[in-house]
Amino acid sequence: MLNLGILAHVDAGKTSLTERLLHSAGVIDEIGRVDDGNTRTDTLALERRRGITIKSAVVSFPLDGVTVNLIDTPGHPDFIAEVERVLGVLDGVVLVISAVEGVQAQTRVLMRTLRRLRIPTLLFVNKIDRGGARHEAVLREISARLTPAIVPMGTATGLGTRTARFTPGLGPAAALDVLTGHDDALLAAYVENTVTEAALHRSLVAQTGEALVHPVYFGSAATGAGVKALLSGIETLLPAADGGTDGPVSATVFKVDRGPTGEKVAYARMFSGTLRTRDRVPFGTDGAEGRITGISVFGHGTDTREDCVAAGRIARLTGLGDIRIGDAIGEPRKAYEHFFAPPTLETVVVPGPGVNRGALHLALTQLAEQDPLIGLRRDERRQETSVSLYGEVQKEVIQATLAEEYGLDVTFRETTPLCVERPVGTGQAVEFNKKDPNPFLATVGLRVDPAPVGSGVGFRLEVELGSMPYAFFKAVEDTVRETLDQGLHGWQVTDCVVTMTHSGYSPRQSHAHQGFDKSMSSTGADFRGVTPLVLIEALRRAGTRVHEPLHRFRIEAPADTLGALLPVLAGLAAVPETTRNREDVCVLEGTVPAARAHALEQRLPGLTRGEGEMESSFAHHAPVTHGTIPERPRTDHNPLNRKEYLLNVTRRVGG
Repeated sequence: MLNLGILAHVDAGKTSLTERLLHSAGVIDEIGRVDDGNTRTDTLALERRRGITIKSAVVSFPLDGVTVNLIDTPGHPDFIAEVERVLGVLDGVVLVISAVEGVQAQTRVLMRTLRRLRIPTLLFVNKIDRGGARHEAVLREISARLTPAIVPMGTATGLGTRTARFTPGLGPAAALDVLTGHDDALLAAYVENTVTEAALHRSLVAQTGEALVHPVYFGSAATGAGVKALLSGIETLLPAADGGTDGPVSATVFKVDRGPTGEKVAYARMFSGTLRTRDRVPFGTDGAEGRITGISVFGHGTDTREDCVAAGRIARLTGLGDIRIGDAIGEPRKAYEHFFAPPTLETVVVPGPGVNRGALHLALTQLAEQDPLIGLRRDERRQETSVSLYGEVQKEVIQATLAEEYGLDVTFRETTPLCVERPVGTGQAVEFNKKDPNPFLATVGLRVDPAPVGSGVGFRLEVELGSMPYAFFKAVEDTVRETLDQGLHGWQVTDCVVTMTHSGYSPRQSHAHQGFDKSMSSTGADFRGVTPLVLIEALRRAGTRVHEPLHRFRIEAPADTLGALLPVLAGLAAVPETTRNREDVCVLEGTVPAARAHALEQRLPGLTRGEGEMESSFAHHAPVTHGTIPERPRTDHNPLNRKEYLLNVTRRVGG
C-alpha cells in the first residue's frame, strides 16, 4: 500500500495529472478534463463549474506490486486547511509544478511544509507541451526557491509542442553531487572511481525515502509524456505504508462528510491493527466510543464494502456519530498538528429573505464539521453567526455551497481581521463567599500575568488542591478558558497565565429528612457563575492591548515598477523591510495587515504589467497602532457589566 498525495499551486495541472495516472493504470477508459467538468476527483458541482479542487478526494489504482491510494488536494491557498488534514496520513507526495509558470507562491509554502515534516516528495514539472515551457530555467528556479537537493531524472525535449517528450536517465554527475552529501559510502566509491549504477540507485531510493533528496520528472498530463517514468518513480522510490495488522487499532480521521441519508462518514488512514464491522472503538480526546456500522475500502478506482480494513489502508467508516476531523480511532498515534497558520479573517453570514436562521446555523455547523477551521461563532442576542476565513474565494465557496446543497441564500458582511488581546501588566481580583456583592456561594480569586508570545493560556494554583472538591477547581479552570475567548475588547485573550489565589465553598448542607439544599451548599454552577466576574475584573486591572494579524509578503516585480508599487504599499499600511534587485527584477519583503493582503494581491497585476508575483502567509500578531482600536461584539453574558451579567445569568442573582 502507498498513500500518495498530489499537491500543487492552483492551475499547475494537479487534477489533470490524477486523471492521467488513473488512465495509465487502466482504472478509467477516458481521461476527464477540468474544463469539461468530468474529472474523477472533482465530484462537487461547484468544483466542476469553477474548475478548481475544493475538497480532497481519494481514488485508488494498482501499480504492479503496489496499490496506490491517491489523494487529490486543493491548490488554492484559501483551502490550505484541506491540504493540512491530508499531510498527516501520507506516505509520499508528488508536488506538481508548471513548466510555464514555474515555482509559484503556494509551491514554496507547500515545499517548506513537506521538508519540515520529512515527507518523501517527487517533483513533476507539468505542461512541457505548452508554449513558454522551460527546462533548465525551471530546474534553476526549483534549486533556488524550493531546495537545492534535487536529482533530475531525465531530460525534456521538444518543449512547447505536442511532441514534447521526457527521456528518463539518471544524470550521474548531477546525481552524485547531491547524493554524496548524505552518503559516505557513495562518496568513497566516487573518490575511488568505483561508483556503479546500482549503488547510485540504492542511494537515491534510500535518500528519497528519508526526504533528503527530491527526484524531478518532466512531462505533460495532457499528452501523457513523462507519466510512465513518474509512475515508475512512484513505485520504486516512495516508501510503502508500514504498520502491523496484528497490533492495536490506530487510525486518524482526515476528512468527514455526510452520506445520502445524512449520516456522518469518516475517511480514516489505518496506521496499525485491523478494524472490523461491529467493533466498538474509542475515538477522539474525550473518551467517546462508537460502533463501526460500515466499512468501505478503496481499490481499483472505487470504494467497495468490506468486513474489515487493515493497517496501511484508507477507509470510509460509518457509525461514529460524533467523529471529527483530526480524531484518533483506537490508540492515538500522535496529537493532531496544525502545519499552516490558522485563518486570520472573519465575516458575519447574513441570511437572505425568507431564510430560516435555525436552518442556516445547522447548515453552517455541518460545514464546520467538514472543515474545522471554519470557526463558527454564534451571537444569540443578535441572532448572528460569524465564520473564520482564509480569503475571499473561500467566502464565495461557502455562499455557493449553502445555496446549492442546502437551498439557503446568504450574503456576507465586510471581511474583518481576527485580532487577539494580550495582557499589558498584572491584575488580580477576588470575590468572597457570602459577602456582598457576591451572590454566588463560592470564593474565587484570580491573578492574570502576561506570558511569552506563543505560549497560549496557562492555569495554575496558589491554593491547596485539597481545600475544596476537585470538581470546583475544574469548573473554575474550564470557565477561565471559556471566558478568555472574549477579552475587554471582545477578542480572544492569549499569552497569559491565570493563577487561582483564593478558594472557598459552602459544604454540602441538608435538612433533617430532606435532600440536598442548594440554597446553602456550593455547586459547580456557583463557581462557573462568579469566575467570569473575577477574571474580567483582573483583566481590567491588568489592561489588554489588541493585536492584529500581519502577513509576511514577498513580491517579485520588474525593477522599473518599484516607483508605482511603493506608494500603494504605504497606502495599504504595508511595510517593506528588505529590497533587493536581481538583474531586472526587484524582490520586496515585508509585512502587511491581514485585512489588506487581498487588496494588495488584487492591485499587483495592474501595477506591474501583470508580471508581479506575490506570496503571503501569516507572520504574527502586532499591536494595533493606527486608527481606532477594533472592537468585537460580545456573545457572552457580558461580565464587563456586572448588573447586566447578573440579570443574564439565570443562576442565583440575589444575596
